[in-house]
Amino acid sequence: MGVIKEPKGIDFIVDSSSMTDADRKKISQWISKRKATINHMEAMQNLLSKAKKKPNFKYPK
Repeated sequence: MGVIKEPKGIDFIVDSSSMTDADRKKISQWISKRKATINHMEAMQNLLSKAKKKPNFKYPK
């Protein structure tokens, strides 16, 4: 991460307030839901990619 230079005449103020337990819980729940969604999407993509492959079935002559 690089350093951000302030333009002339503009001051950046960074507020480093601490998080409450409720905030931590909400963020944790959001991360859990996001991971579950991503895992579900990956599983569906794998399932679809396997379904699209042609089987190695040869008809008997």
